[in-house]
Amino acid sequence: MAMADAEAGRPFEPVRPVRAYQSIVEQVEDRVLRGLLRPGQRLPSEREMTAQFGVSRSTVREALRVLESDGLIRSRPGDPNGPEVLPFSPTALRKSITRLVRVDEIGLAELVQFRMLLEGSANLLAARLATDDELAAMGDALAEMERALDRGYEEFSRADVAFHDTVATASRNVLIQVCSDVVRGVVLSLISQKIADAPDRRSLMERSLRHHAEVLDAVRRRDGPLAARLARESLYDYYADYVPEAERPLVRALLETELP
Repeated sequence: MAMADAEAGRPFEPVRPVRAYQSIVEQVEDRVLRGLLRPGQRLPSEREMTAQFGVSRSTVREALRVLESDGLIRSRPGDPNGPEVLPFSPTALRKSITRLVRVDEIGLAELVQFRMLLEGSANLLAARLATDDELAAMGDALAEMERALDRGYEEFSRADVAFHDTVATASRNVLIQVCSDVVRGVVLSLISQKIADAPDRRSLMERSLRHHAEVLDAVRRRDGPLAARLARESLYDYYADYVPEAERPLVRALLETELP
C-alpha cells in the first residue's frame, strides 16, 4: 500500500508533442484503473500538469476535456485545487457500446443476446438472494406497470425499468447492474421509433406485463432456473421481431426449447 501511495504521488511523465493530449489521457486513466487515483482526489492544477507533462496548457486542457467527457473527472475553470476524480459512471461504457453499434461492429441480435444473458443471470441470483423488501419493491413496480397501461408507453416503460433495476440490485452484482442498464438503454434507443409506430403497443405492454408477473412469481418461489429461463424467453418474445431474420439464430440459441 505504501508503494502504491508513493507511486500515486510521483510527477507524471513528460510526453511527446504529437497527439500529446492522448498520452495524458492514457496516463490519468491508467492511474485511475490501478487505484492510484481514487474518487474525490485531485489532479494537479493546469499549471503543474503543463510542467509535469512538458506540454502546452492548451494540450492539457484538451486532455482534461476528453477525461471530463468520458466521466472520469470534473474540471472547473480556474479551480486552484485541480480537476476532481469522479466515482465510476457507466457513461464511458454506454458511449463505447453505442460507438460500436454505430460502426456496425455490434448488431441488434448480439445486444439482445447479451441482454438475455444478463437478465437471466440477474433473475437467477435475485431468486436466491433477494430480501423481503426487494421482493416487495418488485411487486410495487409490477403494480405500477399495470396502472401505467392506461397512461401510455412512456410511463409503462419507466415502471418496467424500475422492475429490472430492482432485480439487478437484488443480484448483488454491480457489473450486472451497470451492464444491464447500459445495454437496455442502447437496445431501446435502436428500436424506440419502431415501438412508437407499432399499432399494437397496448398488446405489447400487456404481454410484457404477463411475462414480468411470471418472473416475479418464480423469484418469489426462489426458483432461480425458472426465473432465468423466463427472462430469456420474454426478451426473445419481445425483441425477436425487431431482429433481422438471418440473425435470429443468435438469440434463439439461448432458449432451452426453440420457439417458432
